[in-house]
Amino acid sequence: MNDGFPQTSVIICPGVHDAQLTQSFLAELNSDNTNTVSKHWFQNVLIFPTQDYPAYSAIHILEFLQRCTGSMTPPVIFISFSAGVAGAIGAALGWQTLGGKVKAFIAFDGWGVPLYGDFPIHRISHDYFTHWSSALLGAGKENFYADPAVEHLDLWRSPNSSKGWWVHPATNDVPEQRTFTTAAEFVNHLLRRYL
Repeated sequence: MNDGFPQTSVIICPGVHDAQLTQSFLAELNSDNTNTVSKHWFQNVLIFPTQDYPAYSAIHILEFLQRCTGSMTPPVIFISFSAGVAGAIGAALGWQTLGGKVKAFIAFDGWGVPLYGDFPIHRISHDYFTHWSSALLGAGKENFYADPAVEHLDLWRSPNSSKGWWVHPATNDVPEQRTFTTAAEFVNHLLRRYL
């Protein structure tokens, strides 16, 4: 039941890589044994076609999202990777300007990309250095980094195999805390929260 509101769409903004990596990413999220997210969200996944447009192009991502949703501006969750993070953050800000709601922005290895917005932002990094140095450009809310480090493409291809630390930010009452988990478990936790 959606109480008259449009269903949340999940837009995947891949980087510059073989499309099979993104299919593997989605399959691993779906097979994560902690995944209690209703399987219906996979019916609302939009995959930006990086074989046709530059992964880093905010304008093309925004146009693609508009084509897929028609005149509606449903709530959207962005999941982006590498060069796709650069395009996705611009598209997310543009979506809000058009009257859409961004429920969350999840950036995989968006190293060097400033991430700011009026919506929850989460960074997922393939190693501690990327986690630490990316935070200088906008740490966002809860984040994840692989430990031991994994290869950049493996983080996207195999989130079930990417183990590491879910970083809970410090609050007034509680210092920063960490929970050992996988990238897939972390993403599925976020999807349960925001869908």
